[in-house]
Amino acid sequence: MIGQFLLGGAINALALVIVAYLLSRSVGEIYGRALLAIVLVIAGGAYVGFAVAGNASGLWFLAELVQAVALGAFALLGLRGSPYWLAAGWAIHPLWDVVLHYLGAGHTFAPEAWAISCVSFDLLVAAYIALAHRLGLTGRSRNPARPVPHRQKLVH
Repeated sequence: MIGQFLLGGAINALALVIVAYLLSRSVGEIYGRALLAIVLVIAGGAYVGFAVAGNASGLWFLAELVQAVALGAFALLGLRGSPYWLAAGWAIHPLWDVVLHYLGAGHTFAPEAWAISCVSFDLLVAAYIALAHRLGLTGRSRNPARPVPHRQKLVH
């Protein structure tokens, strides 16, 4: 069963990175990066929803909320600055999935399939972001936070 969940996560990650790559190449890197940032926020927010739906304690709800805000911060930093922030957010999320929701007490309200499939999903997305940026595969940057300086000829 675990192998099926990991395979499902990998297939879903592949679909996401293909869409992000195509967006990056066709309309600009910022759009592909924005998609990956939005999905990271959703991934963190899902655990808040699981806690509410599973009638988890207030402390669990607070922990899930803090996790979602932290992932949101990584997403925002990765969107407005270095994409490595975004890759880091995706790379650390599986720790939350496995330690607290598969092995830990969070398994009482978080679906096992979600916690396990997120491992392959999250790590593949993180690897894509880091490699695509490192290898320059996402096309030219149109990130408004980092405008490309243009040389202007001074007229006297």
